[in-house]
Amino acid sequence: MSDCTDVDPAPRPVTGPRIARLVRQLEGAADAEARDALTEAFWAEAARTGTPLVEELDDAPGHRAVTFLWRGHRATRRVLLMAPGITDPERLADSLLRHLPGTDIWYLGHRLRADHRGSYRMVADISAGPAPADPALLQRRLLALRAHGGADPLNPARIPVRWRDAQDSVFALPDAPPQPWTGRRPAVPRGGVERHAVAAGVLGAVRDVWVYLPPDAVPYRPAYEPGEQGRLPLLVLCDGDMWFDRLGLQDTLDALIADGVLPPLAVLAPDAVGTATRRLELGGRESYVSFLADEVVPWASARWPLTARPDRTVVAGQGLGGMTALYAGLTRPERFGAVVAQSPSLWWRPGLEPGAVAPDAVGTPWLATLAAGLRDGLPGGARGAAVHFDVGLHEGALAEHTEALQAVLRARGHRVTRNLHNGGHDYACWRGFLADALVELVGTGLDVNAAASQGGTGPAGRSAVCSAGLPGRPATR
Repeated sequence: MSDCTDVDPAPRPVTGPRIARLVRQLEGAADAEARDALTEAFWAEAARTGTPLVEELDDAPGHRAVTFLWRGHRATRRVLLMAPGITDPERLADSLLRHLPGTDIWYLGHRLRADHRGSYRMVADISAGPAPADPALLQRRLLALRAHGGADPLNPARIPVRWRDAQDSVFALPDAPPQPWTGRRPAVPRGGVERHAVAAGVLGAVRDVWVYLPPDAVPYRPAYEPGEQGRLPLLVLCDGDMWFDRLGLQDTLDALIADGVLPPLAVLAPDAVGTATRRLELGGRESYVSFLADEVVPWASARWPLTARPDRTVVAGQGLGGMTALYAGLTRPERFGAVVAQSPSLWWRPGLEPGAVAPDAVGTPWLATLAAGLRDGLPGGARGAAVHFDVGLHEGALAEHTEALQAVLRARGHRVTRNLHNGGHDYACWRGFLADALVELVGTGLDVNAAASQGGTGPAGRSAVCSAGLPGRPATR
């Protein structure tokens, strides 16, 4: 494994060695039959090895040439790659695959740092006629084309897509942090998942809430204090419909508990319902935090043995859900003593129209201003929340904004960790780092290397290189 902490993580166009060799072979082919044979041999190799093609570069040992492929046909006019952290939504034409003349091969190569992980989808444009010459019109056509994207047929690694019955493809380069707890593992005790309709009075609605309870075969942790005997640590997680209905988070939790690195715990995860509702309710909104703290948690605590300790209660989310988790931890520390904010939408601020996104150049995030203005001291002498950030290096100004917020939170007595990883705004990254964060915040304290005999390895057993772009360590603390 190479040490690439000082290597530029920015994607750069590149022609990979395999495509370059194929071009030379096609140029030297005697006739059309020989070219067809070379093309078929290329696709057979791609089917055998899988895609995208990942190749070493002699002049860039900390990088890999990553080549995305599409097998076209006579009607194929253009092929668009959509990959968080690689595709620029404002310049979609830059992510159009190139056609290798005289073949059905479409390709696009990027030089990526060797710890990159991400999801992607592709779509072929089979509309008649040439592409618009006007860049603005071409951008408009490609924007419309995105809705029809799907998984790479030659890549078996998949992840569900939100809100629709589709999948994205996933790739992970050799130095990407491992994700040992994702996916179903055979022969481990299974927890239970239930879906309940819960009255959300503060929202004026009823919300479905996913409930995960640990396997009966695994005993509860010993008491931490009087009254806590047999009570479960708790995770309150935004976007339950994605995490449980689509991503199968229960399999990850089962594996973590079976490996002994996470105690048996419960999870409460309300549905996001849909895009419009999610935009209206999530963010720094008191109403939704009240729903979580004053309705969902008490409802569940009346039915199952859940902890009442804030330091054993985690609130977590991604994007707008990450913003919600931060707001909950800051304003309700007596309920939520630990926060996992993955790619939080720090552009959010009161007064934005639903669905609007504030530009990156907003200066100090609103939440940092709010945190700085909160009164000193916490209710009942409570400690500051433990706050963990996961931030992709390809998420615009988010790294800068979380750094600003981190400084304010520490000054207010919160304990903050931040993991900068080589990825984008992407569930392909979040699902692995969520497991790591839970181990860090409410884990058993077992060295994760001890879990290797049962198939698990975690943060302590990983190489520290390439995770944050910082010398010698994967996270800032």
